[in-house]
Amino acid sequence: MSLAIRVIPCLDVDAGRVVKGVNFENLRDAGDPVELAHRYNSAGADELTFLDVTASSSARETTYDVVTQTAQEVFIPLTVGGGVRTEADVDRLLKSGADKASINTAAVGRPQVIDEIVNRFGNQVLVLSLDARRTEDSSVASGYEVTTHGGRKGTGMDAVAWCREASERGVGEILLNSIDADGTQDGFDTEMISDVRKVTSVPIIASGGAGKPEHFPPVIEAGADAVLAASMFHFGPVDMITRVKDAIRSVGYPVR
Repeated sequence: MSLAIRVIPCLDVDAGRVVKGVNFENLRDAGDPVELAHRYNSAGADELTFLDVTASSSARETTYDVVTQTAQEVFIPLTVGGGVRTEADVDRLLKSGADKASINTAAVGRPQVIDEIVNRFGNQVLVLSLDARRTEDSSVASGYEVTTHGGRKGTGMDAVAWCREASERGVGEILLNSIDADGTQDGFDTEMISDVRKVTSVPIIASGGAGKPEHFPPVIEAGADAVLAASMFHFGPVDMITRVKDAIRSVGYPVR
């Protein structure tokens, strides 16, 4: 692995405020997205991910005005997701200041939208966001099921197979989030990252479960190219991004 590992804070936004829960439930307020974006930009974040967590479940558009205000505060790449359904949505996000768009629910419903977005804008603008949970369902071969609508709906789809298909369709990155680990701060699901790594060469952003700096090196070892966290950055010490980078660097991985 020659490219530097990216450390990415995630802003889960609901009704214009950053929120964070455990396993996508019991959300608590974490602050103003514009203020947090400014703080993370100054604290050494490599990128920022902004997810409107109720846009799909509420069947509404992303809050473009908040995206624009956030984009004006950061000089690092900004990925925005939530309610992205068409190439027109991606176009509007890019014009609002986003560098990349993240798609989840709409791509599960109609995978061809990946092709349409990539053909128009190039694969560098499209991130497949995937919320996966472990399942005992024998029809899901990998043991990881794709969920949609902010983790609220199961799909019966195999998450590893879906990552392979989305990669073949041309997504530029995969943001792989473990529903089971999300918000627990008990560590990443390294096994899931490793299983997806075996079927794709597309960069993987690991998400779900980060609680302390020492949680990061194992998931990079498992195959992640970037690491994403929310709770530990929102509620932890102001120098947490630096601490995470130090932990990654200490085991020999390059960071920015």
